[in-house]
Amino acid sequence: MPELPEVETVRRGLNQLTLQRKITGGDVLLNRTIAYPFSAEDFLNGLKKREIISWHRRGKYLIAELSFLEEDKESHCVAEVPAVRASGATRRETRGKGDKETRRQGDKGTRRQGDEVENNSSPSSPSPPSTPSSLGVHLRMTGQLLWLPQDEPLHKHTRVRLFFGEEWELRFVDQRTFGQMWWVPPKVETQSIITGLAKLGADPFSAEFTVEYLAEKLKNRRRAIKTALLDQSVVAGIGNIYADEALFMGRIKPETLCLNLRREQIKSLHSSIIKVLKTSIEAGGTTFSNFLNVQGVNGNYAHVAWVYNRTGKPCRNCTHLIERIKLGGRSSHFCPQCQE
Repeated sequence: MPELPEVETVRRGLNQLTLQRKITGGDVLLNRTIAYPFSAEDFLNGLKKREIISWHRRGKYLIAELSFLEEDKESHCVAEVPAVRASGATRRETRGKGDKETRRQGDKGTRRQGDEVENNSSPSSPSPPSTPSSLGVHLRMTGQLLWLPQDEPLHKHTRVRLFFGEEWELRFVDQRTFGQMWWVPPKVETQSIITGLAKLGADPFSAEFTVEYLAEKLKNRRRAIKTALLDQSVVAGIGNIYADEALFMGRIKPETLCLNLRREQIKSLHSSIIKVLKTSIEAGGTTFSNFLNVQGVNGNYAHVAWVYNRTGKPCRNCTHLIERIKLGGRSSHFCPQCQE
């Protein structure tokens, strides 16, 4: 699964390639990829004619801020958008077992919006809303966002296409189909639609992520530190790869209980998390199977990883063989000599 460095690599690439470009249409090839609105047609209509202002990252989520349209000034325009549920539930959370057949049938079809542009602006409209619309993306396990020429042959796992004029497109490719996309209308709080954002802990590169913050989050927890680091409400963006790497750099065994960590260990872990994430971003992320940046290039961190996916190989620090154990159903790699 792409983790913080991979998502950050994608964000930087998107900011280089897509800013100030107008979304002129799109094509949804797998309806369940669209988490909100609950109609692929509404999703594409919401994005159409809007420019990408900037891409942001929150944990493993990508959020694109979109430009205002003249029709956003009309109060009735927001009312026409499908009502936001109070729970912020996504399509998957609201579908019952009884509509599985409907979902299978719906996913076979495609919906396409053309490149035509309509002008519904009104010179007497009130001031634009203070909250712009946005496009949210979560890559999940195998998602890829690729910037490609529109005449590039479609990969069989292509799920969504967003057109930028007649030459280029942003293509969402997802083999396992767990990835999701959201369109958040103007005047609507992003977290009310993309509900996972509200559950995230501090971002490792934020001012909030201090040694004191980490110590408080881990205090009195009878959980293995490796398991705690995978909890997105503790630290946003860390997954299996970088939890292993940070624990190695912090010289902490993955099965150590949080409540048994000493202050100096937490301080070391805090700096190790930041250091390993920065190192991986500089390497363009990690590619073990599916990850590609927006231009289809592999990440290179795997070549310098300390312990992850190196079971039975000599430690780069002490030459002791790297070992692997299972914690919470996930593999954990470590050096029994370097990690206390």
